[in-house]
Amino acid sequence: MRASSPQTVGILGAGQLGMMLAEAAHALGLRALTFAPEDDAPADRVANGRIRAGYDDNEALARFAAQIDVATLEFENIPVSALTRLAAQKLVFPGQQALFVAQHRLREKTFLAGHGFPLTPFLPVGAPDELPCAFATLGGDACILKTAAFGYDGKGQYPVSDAAQAEALMRSLSQATCVDRGPWVLERRVDFMAECSMIAARRVIPGQDACDITHFGLIENHHRAGILDWSMSPALSLADLEETAAKLTGDLMAALDYTGILCVELFVTRDRRLLINEIAPRVHNSGHLTREGFVDSQFACHLQAGCGLAFGPVVRRAPAAAMVNLLGDLWFAGANAAPQEPDWTALKAFPDAALTLYGKPEARSGRKMGHLVVTGEHPHACVAQALAAREALTATAATAASQSRCP
Repeated sequence: MRASSPQTVGILGAGQLGMMLAEAAHALGLRALTFAPEDDAPADRVANGRIRAGYDDNEALARFAAQIDVATLEFENIPVSALTRLAAQKLVFPGQQALFVAQHRLREKTFLAGHGFPLTPFLPVGAPDELPCAFATLGGDACILKTAAFGYDGKGQYPVSDAAQAEALMRSLSQATCVDRGPWVLERRVDFMAECSMIAARRVIPGQDACDITHFGLIENHHRAGILDWSMSPALSLADLEETAAKLTGDLMAALDYTGILCVELFVTRDRRLLINEIAPRVHNSGHLTREGFVDSQFACHLQAGCGLAFGPVVRRAPAAAMVNLLGDLWFAGANAAPQEPDWTALKAFPDAALTLYGKPEARSGRKMGHLVVTGEHPHACVAQALAAREALTATAATAASQSRCP
């Protein structure tokens, strides 16, 4: 549903998620203003305006608030104090509580456990000498040692096989100034058969003591080195778990008094139980396929929820969709010393593949530079075609790099 009057949405953050939020805002008849400290950010190219300042700049936040009707965020690492300051003047969604919970692993897991949600067994660890006891309590099996803050795309996660290895690792990492010094989280490693996400949107119905929730069904995800590699929808092998996942997500949104898109990342155990891995209070990488795969994307639903617009029915544009990430490694195919632009003409052989580039000025290993979405009749066929399209880009770039080194 489009807006009847041109509201201005303020977006904290100006990366690729902010860029796609701004594009969705325009399609809904909304304006978008970004707030971020970075220069030459992806969202700046499509937003109606920008304020470049730090998230602790109270004067800049006041100017931002004066120019917007509602505010949202594109990533978790925004100081809660910035949202609190904005919320004193404008509606901020999803809100301070969800951000406070989600941006710290221990707070998140404690919140989830306290509300009875299923998750992997864990324990807080304040010092290295607490690890032997923690390992024993969790059963003495292989675990994952995680920093409590600034963990995404596999960052701050360290598989450990025993307490001695974990203790040595924690002592070593605690000496680094860039690492969160505590508390840490020790989590039992899950023997899972699949990873998936439930992306849902919740809005309060104006004038009623009721809420409306919509979702995109379970999305199956595969990671490489801790970073999402590809996603597909529908997750056919997990269809029997979709109703359970939807209810779990709805209950979690109610517990957080949530408005907007929430992504719940889930493990599926061998005996087909769902365990929450983590939550993201924002639009999510695994939901990029909703832009081409559905009539209303996750970005549209997020804005509809926060701007008082009704959700439309969840309608697929095609029976299936898949997304593959394009990381900066693609620019270094063929072990080139310098980054080289992939030959995008290779995509002509894949007419069902839609390319989105984020316009980031520098390619780096592990950095998300863009993605491909393929729509079609069957999800596995869409994944295969998306991976083949990406491989064609890699092969083309590698061939070009090899030829450039020939005398």
